[in-house]
Amino acid sequence: MSLSIDIAIEHDAWRDLPDLDASVERAVGAALAVAAQAEAAQAEATLAADTELSLMLCDDAFIRDLNARWRDKDAATNVLSFPSADPAMLGDIIVAYETCAREARDEGRSLADHLAHMIVHGVFHLLGFDHLDDDEAEEMERLEAQALASLGIASPYAVEATP
Repeated sequence: MSLSIDIAIEHDAWRDLPDLDASVERAVGAALAVAAQAEAAQAEATLAADTELSLMLCDDAFIRDLNARWRDKDAATNVLSFPSADPAMLGDIIVAYETCAREARDEGRSLADHLAHMIVHGVFHLLGFDHLDDDEAEEMERLEAQALASLGIASPYAVEATP
């Protein structure tokens, strides 16, 4: 399979992340590798031999508008995913800078690691995974943590033990 990733940077602050293109490719590759190992029945999407993925790195205002138009939620969010019906196009992932930067800071993570998580999360959505109920959420979180671990990134879902 050959995967082409089209990255559109619509908010300049994203340009400050080092090795952005390579980081995006690694995050997408990690999600796809873990998804391929998961039960085939879980993933609804069948990837074509040559597949395309679009990633837009935007600001909160842009994603808020998309969220209002497509999900009837008038608020910014960290990531949105729009699967494609075309087997040659996996879909679109949109990530908002201010929300992700705030979440990364609040969680004590680097913005680069949090972006990798948002990309992994978005790819799983494009493949048909979801978190609408507790069982789905647990499975998706487990797979995301596995993909992130392959990148050397700690699970955002790990619960710290109390002494």
